[in-house]
Amino acid sequence: MLEVHRTHRATIRNHSQVAESLDRHGWSASKLWNVANYYARNVWDDTGEIPDHGRLKDELKTHTNYKGLHSQSSQRVLEELAEAFTSWYESTDDRDNPPGYRKENYYDDHGNRVHEEHPRSTVTWKQNGIKHDTTNNRVRLSKGANHKEHPKAWEYILVEYETRPGVTIENLQQVRAVYDRQKSRWELHLVCVDEVETPDAPGSETAGVDLGICNFAAVAYSTEEADLYPGNRLKQDGYYFPKEIAKCDDSSGDRATQLHHTWSERRTHFFHSLAKHIVERCVEKSVGQINVGDLEGVRDDKNGDAKNWGRHGNLDLHGWAFNRFTSILKYKAKVEGIEVVEVSERDTSKTCCVCGREDESQRVERGLYVCDACDAAFNADVNGAENIRLDMNESNSESSASLGGDRSTGWLAQPGVYLYDLSSGFQPQAQVVDCKP
Repeated sequence: MLEVHRTHRATIRNHSQVAESLDRHGWSASKLWNVANYYARNVWDDTGEIPDHGRLKDELKTHTNYKGLHSQSSQRVLEELAEAFTSWYESTDDRDNPPGYRKENYYDDHGNRVHEEHPRSTVTWKQNGIKHDTTNNRVRLSKGANHKEHPKAWEYILVEYETRPGVTIENLQQVRAVYDRQKSRWELHLVCVDEVETPDAPGSETAGVDLGICNFAAVAYSTEEADLYPGNRLKQDGYYFPKEIAKCDDSSGDRATQLHHTWSERRTHFFHSLAKHIVERCVEKSVGQINVGDLEGVRDDKNGDAKNWGRHGNLDLHGWAFNRFTSILKYKAKVEGIEVVEVSERDTSKTCCVCGREDESQRVERGLYVCDACDAAFNADVNGAENIRLDMNESNSESSASLGGDRSTGWLAQPGVYLYDLSSGFQPQAQVVDCKP
């Protein structure tokens, strides 16, 4: 059996009754974030190290703001902060800053700042803080110690929810209360775990996936067919949103927050759409295993120093979460019975997949690979994907050299191209209507 996590969005039917309590917990989450952020910055300044969430918990578990939420909810805030600091620390983009403090500024009619408040942050309840009434579509969410009143009925928030038609909430594992700034109201994200029978693999073929900067993904199939997925949409968003965010001043903090949120959602949607499309194509091609390039060390050269990919390349490489995409691909492939295996990318981009000759100079320019030994000319990213499919760095009965002269390379030179459209997902290049961000 396979465990599948599903997240369902739900409206709150008794919003007027619970809004004040949810507001308090949302503000408490922001206060805890800011206290932990201040502590983490001091540790960084003193030691040059970033405290992990375990150290943050040990330091702050007796703090009054830690008690503003259920203990597991407080732990989740600290986990998110530690993850944000780690992401910033590992960034190669000079424009990135460490996680900021959560605050909202308010101004009078003359543009003078009147006061600032903590915003309503997302609050997460895990299993120990949830009691689920499946009959009446209600959840009891435990309050933080600071917000409990004496009567027992006031020690929790009783939320009545409504999901879209046809959705049944069972095996509830997690509840997130998310504040929608545009609608000025809270909504619930309900995370459930379902057990489904693991299907048989669609076939015994193998596909190779090469992740990169210009083309986010190149996929080679053993049926001698290949697809390219350009990252144009990600690049456009990567240049558009930072510029718009940079235009925001203190008086437009809400707009900057909304831009960050929109940017993140669009990137996540791209990753999910791409993984879904690749898996669907693999099912069509009777693929039972997907080899994907292991990008560990992709930012380093042979001496362990950071590679310089150029100003735009460095920005793109950081902005595109390759590891995150691989995780999504593994999850979606597993549901279809397909195994995803990470294989070494070493030398895959400079080795001819037809004759096996290795020569860095054969990649004459971006997108073009020409082999002097066998006169083959084909798309460079597809060449890398084919070498990953063959897992050229391991002993393989279907080695590159053994496939030599008799194999047609036309499919390597002219792969199918799928472009991403916000409304319709990935479509063949000729059918896509592009839209501005």
